Amino acid sequence: MPPCGRCILTIPGGRIDQRKTFRALRKPWIATLRGGSLPEFAERHPRRVRAALEGAFAVIAPSAYLQRAMRPFRGDIELIPNAIDTSRYPYRHRPSPSPRLVWMRAFHRIYRPEMGPAVVARLAGEFSDVRLQMIGPDKGDGSVEGTRRAAAELGVSDRVEIVPGVPKAEVPDRLSRADVFVNTTSVDNVPVSLLEALACGLCVVTTDAGGIPDLVRDGETALMVPADDPEALAAAVRRILREPGLAGRLSANARREAESFDWARVLPAWDAVLRSALEP
Repeated sequence: MPPCGRCILTIPGGRIDQRKTFRALRKPWIATLRGGSLPEFAERHPRRVRAALEGAFAVIAPSAYLQRAMRPFRGDIELIPNAIDTSRYPYRHRPSPSPRLVWMRAFHRIYRPEMGPAVVARLAGEFSDVRLQMIGPDKGDGSVEGTRRAAAELGVSDRVEIVPGVPKAEVPDRLSRADVFVNTTSVDNVPVSLLEALACGLCVVTTDAGGIPDLVRDGETALMVPADDPEALAAAVRRILREPGLAGRLSANARREAESFDWARVLPAWDAVLRSALEP
């Protein structure tokens, strides 16, 4: 909680009733918008969302995507992007990447983890050493079992390793072992895992879901493909492994892009908002 009892409320697409407590305490509060599915929730519950945002001292969106999508519910939403400490993520240039792939998200159906084995299956005939490590907590909706089943049915179980969620401190090392980051999601905002991959210099292949087009530039910092298209994802990975000069350019640009989201650049914006809230 910020100094002097000021409050911040996160609105991730539904849990907005805490605002009543803040009003009862007569404290100014700041709403932070989260989740790629928040615009759909707002369309279903416009009155609830509008009432919540109208009472906030300020409303912060971590992406231009949510800023645009939520503007009908409040016109002065401020953009302060998600941030990472890039010094924690060692950069390695990847001009000649190997087919070592990594996927890092929660195992939940909206992130389409079963597409990971589908990508590997499409590459296995051409790259005999292709491997995919999938790292993330199990959200309990059957996605882990579905991913294992998909790998078995496609005959790539020996190429796909599923790792339970790891401590945050281990993330940089886990990412650094791979050369290509694969993001299969169908719903998203500004995933921190993607920022972490960029910071490490991985060659990123991602769907164009939600706010991702505001985060990466296709062909410059990552390769973007339509959501729910494993063939397109595999083709993009193939380009990175085969097309001269592409991987090196993506890797170098990725790190530079990640540095624009470093806390040193983002923190002053939060400082300004909080100081404004502290004024009488």
